Amino acid sequence: MDPQGNASSGFGIDIHKLNKTIYEVLIEEYTATECILPLKEKNIWILPANVNLAGLEVDLLELENKHEQLKIVLNSIRNQYDYILIDCPPNLGILTINALCAADGVIIPLQTEYYALEGITQLIRVIDRVQKSLNPSLVLTGVLLTMYDQRTNLSKMVVEDVRTHFKDKVFQTIIPRNVKLSEAPSYGQSIAIYAPDSPGAIAYEKVVEELTQRT
Repeated sequence: MDPQGNASSGFGIDIHKLNKTIYEVLIEEYTATECILPLKEKNIWILPANVNLAGLEVDLLELENKHEQLKIVLNSIRNQYDYILIDCPPNLGILTINALCAADGVIIPLQTEYYALEGITQLIRVIDRVQKSLNPSLVLTGVLLTMYDQRTNLSKMVVEDVRTHFKDKVFQTIIPRNVKLSEAPSYGQSIAIYAPDSPGAIAYEKVVEELTQRT
């Protein structure tokens, strides 16, 4: 659900050549099944996005249930998958609201930096509003601390503040700053394939273990 399409390009997909994406599904040109792509990595499929998705807000303006379009789409396929992860854009517009209406839970990735800490307050407010008015079953699955640099006091302070405020909602595993994590998307591979023994890959593997216990 991100017009930047990073989750798609990060798996080696040329998003600029796609004409079957989540955008076409949401405007009902194609079904989700027609647009889902298998990936080289085992047991992973993707419903890709590209910049076309940025125009969705205009397309949905006149729809009465404009916030539930993604939910309708995912309800038609959710029984075919163990997990469906929805990648959201870095804003709180209609694309993110659609994602929150369709989701069972929210994982908030939080960089261990000051401005990221400021932004989480607004996001929590939006989640609360969606819970009250659009999706009562939505829960905060967890806060995932990322880009952690153990050499800086700021990173340590952010971790301490977040754990104090969110308590057991914070994943125990912290994702460190890691060069291999930055390199992997440029090779069109996940970190699990590109550098499975790197600190970043090991950390994400632990996050998955925690996630399966929470869901």
